Amino acid sequence: MLIHSTDKGFVHPRSSEITPRSAYEGRRDLLKLMATGVAGAALASWAGREALAGVQAPGKLAALPGAASSVAGANTMEKLTDYKDATSYNNFYEFGTDKGDPVKNAHTLKTRPWTVEVEGLVKKPGKYGIEDLLKLSAQEERIYRLRCVEGWSMVIPWVGYSLAELIKKVEPQGNAKYVEFVTLADPKTMPYVGSRILDWPYTEGLRMDEAMHPLTLLAFGMYGEVLPNQNGAPVRIVVPWKYGFKSAKSIVKIRFVEKEPGTAWNKAAANEYGFYSNVNPEVDHPRWSQATERRIGDGSGLFAKRTKTLMFNGYEAQVGQLYAGMNLKKFY
Repeated sequence: MLIHSTDKGFVHPRSSEITPRSAYEGRRDLLKLMATGVAGAALASWAGREALAGVQAPGKLAALPGAASSVAGANTMEKLTDYKDATSYNNFYEFGTDKGDPVKNAHTLKTRPWTVEVEGLVKKPGKYGIEDLLKLSAQEERIYRLRCVEGWSMVIPWVGYSLAELIKKVEPQGNAKYVEFVTLADPKTMPYVGSRILDWPYTEGLRMDEAMHPLTLLAFGMYGEVLPNQNGAPVRIVVPWKYGFKSAKSIVKIRFVEKEPGTAWNKAAANEYGFYSNVNPEVDHPRWSQATERRIGDGSGLFAKRTKTLMFNGYEAQVGQLYAGMNLKKFY
């Protein structure tokens, strides 16, 4: 399914897209700092401020503000994907297989009350209400690239905090090597649960060091508001250097295990979807190239603009060391 644009003729920027005076003056100051060779810390601060300045809550759902994040790589300065596109063009197979199905069908999802059970190889297992999770750590706004295995991408401002904050609280045991995420599978509220597409419930997993990486986000919101149902309300994972399907939605269980857990798409087609599923333009999907991507909102159809896909989705500087010495074609 393609998103078709109705724009014709000249493209006139909306007022929200016009660069404010404070922004270009900030860029001028940054260039001066760069010329003196002392721009490192200033660059990170400026990037976060610049990125967050462009995020405006759409006024659709309850507000969930987040502070600017100091995590390296947490705020790309790329143009945000429109809220309408990010919430109406997505995969959530519990609500249908077409890109427009989740926004049409996910209204049936009940997100209150909601609990997430933490179990397995941890010293402090337990059940956490969504309200408890929201208060566990300070909410941050992070602007991440999202790359789908299907070859399209977005830029989304998420709200949440590093998953590591929860992991440290539950104190994993020494033999906990992986973290498994189990999502809700309720046929009463999710009409496609029970279909033969996948093995339900949808499960995903990360190696412990991946889960502990500060960029791995436990997300409760996007665009300054709580998550819409179709985007994984009320809580999901966002792992920006991996293909989107690795970021489990509507989580109800987090398990700490010793052996690599089975994951939904890997179980469905192991030759197409590996456990790691890192964004790697040099490893093609068996049925299409992964060298380029189509940014949603930048055209459609045969004339859609395509851009070069970056290794680890552009987060190589932050996460590349996690895979030092690994054969990334074998462990795709």
